Parts: sequence; structure tokens; C-alpha cells
Amino acid sequence: MSSWTFNVPDFTVKADSRLILGGQPMLNIGLAGLGWWGKHMTRTLEQSKKINLVRAAEVNIDGMQDFIAENSLLATGNFDDLLTDSNVDAIILATPHALHENQIAKAANAGKHVFCEKPLGLTKASAKRSVAACNKAGVILGVGHERRFEPALQEIKRMISEGELGTIMQAEANFSHDILANMPEGDWRTKSDNAPAAGMTAMGIHLSDAYVWMFGPAEEVYAQVAHRVAKQENGDVVMAQIRFKSGSLGYLNATMVTPFFMRYQVFGSEAWVEARDSAHPEHGGLTTLTVCKKGGTPESRTMEASNTVLDNLENFADAIAGTGTYINKQAEMIENIALLEGVTQSVATGNVVKL
Repeated sequence: MSSWTFNVPDFTVKADSRLILGGQPMLNIGLAGLGWWGKHMTRTLEQSKKINLVRAAEVNIDGMQDFIAENSLLATGNFDDLLTDSNVDAIILATPHALHENQIAKAANAGKHVFCEKPLGLTKASAKRSVAACNKAGVILGVGHERRFEPALQEIKRMISEGELGTIMQAEANFSHDILANMPEGDWRTKSDNAPAAGMTAMGIHLSDAYVWMFGPAEEVYAQVAHRVAKQENGDVVMAQIRFKSGSLGYLNATMVTPFFMRYQVFGSEAWVEARDSAHPEHGGLTTLTVCKKGGTPESRTMEASNTVLDNLENFADAIAGTGTYINKQAEMIENIALLEGVTQSVATGNVVKL
């Protein structure tokens, strides 16, 4: 999109110098996009002991000068400035979804590691090209699927992997909130070319990622969207029914005009488990994990939320430094986008879509 090549002078306040933590160099990172989530990324990175935010790019830079000054950012209106800055080791993309593939390719070609906010792409073919571009350039690719770092979901993943739930029968998940309920008319988040299928790319994509992580690739999907309250072209509620290649079934829902609600439940032949969150991950809170084993009664415990966004970014930094393995495998990144594409095709056609 041409708007990301506006040549606007830098608003320079401060850029941190490189530090060393236990022998691992601090990762100098650039951030493209200072919208709602870009602002959250900025505040999150202030807490990092592994990453320096050294530069930002924002097309609406004139409207962001207060935020830039408050956070002592070196900021530009030109995305390409991040590519040519030798002090930038990696780039976070918090930009409109339709821009991701091109920006990933440009960053990789410039030798920059890439952390792409979800979704990685809007089609499976696009995701495969982005993965291939990073592999060809020898750079690490990360994705903003921080729910993998939630203690409750990691415990569910462990229980599945170790067979504690028995044969997996089905999963049900809901991630809904009204943070994006009143987006201005024409905002890219309200348009199907950037955000198809209502809240699928904002919230549902986290659920589908967890599904692919735990159950493997999907085989087919049927999805529907409704236009109930919000006046936006892409709808305000989405649901999807999924069959996985492993044989289990799944259901997910994302509603954009209701108070926060997050539930993730897996039913097995020997037990079921449910994680229910008290607050949006942006705000922390508690998760209630409930397990019911065959012949028993439900038992619940609470788990403290971690800063999963920071955990994800620092896992990305560790992978770049060679001190850790990134949690999201490339095949899973691609399969999640295949499922997203299937959802959008099913919404458009009204048919079950084979993946």
C-alpha cells in the first residue's frame, strides 16, 4: 500500500544503545505500526531485558507525535527506513493484514528478522511465500500468537500430549470482546480485504492457532458470519465448525460486540479440561482451569496470567540469538492460515470447504 512509503522526517527523541544480558546481545528491533496494538507492543517492550525498541514507522506520524514523545521513540513515516537502518536487527509488523506478505519479503530481503502480528497472511499460498522468503534469507520468522504462552493452555497441551484426556473427541473455544466494536467507518479492520469474516483475524485466529498446535491440521471447515449490531462490511460475529485430520472436531466463535469472554475447552474419552480467563490478555488477570476425569467431579484451580506478549517476543529474540527454539513451527503457521482461508471461503460460499 503506497501510504507506507510516505517520506516524513524523523521525530527523534531517544534510541537505547545495545546492552548485554548474560552474554546474549540485546535485540535491536523496529516496529511498523503505532495503532492500538502497536502502542501495546511499545509499552510491552519497555519491560524487556532482551529487546530494545530502537525505531518505529507509522504512516499517521503527524497524529502520533504525543505518543512518540511520551515513549521516547525514534520514529519515521517511511517503512523503508526500518529496512535501511543498520541498527535494526528485526522488525515487528503491527500493520494492516493485506500488507504483511510484501513487508515480510522486503524485511527478509534486507536481512531483518521478522515478527509478524497475526495473521501471517490471508491465504495459505501467501503464508508459504512468507515462510519461504524468510528461510531463503536465513532470518527468523515469529508470529503474534501469544496464547501459546498462557500457563493454562500450556497445561492443556501437556495433558493432550501425555494422553491424560484419552482420545480427543472435540474442542470448543470462544474469544470475544468489544474493544474493536466501534471502529470508525472505513477503518481497515472493518473491511474484508484486510479482515475477512468478522472477528476471525482479530480473535478467532488465536483459537485456530491453538487448535492446530494441539490437534494438528484441519481437514474441512464450515463457517458463518452475521451482521447484528456493528455497521461494518465484514460482520460482527463469526462461528466455525472444524474437522481435523486427526479425526477430532472443533468449534470456535468470536463476537466483536459483547463484553470480554474467553473459554477454551477440550473433551477427551477419559477427561475434559476447560480454561476460562477473567480478563483480556492485554490486562492480565486470572485463568480458572477446571478438569473433570472419568468417574470424578470437576476440580478447579486458578492460574496467574503471564505477560504472554512479552514471552512471545522474547522467545523470538532467543531464537535469533540461538539460545532457544521458537514455539510456533513453520508448518503450523501455514496450516493455521490454511484454516483461516477455509473459514473465509466458507463464509463467502455458504459451503463446507475442504482444505
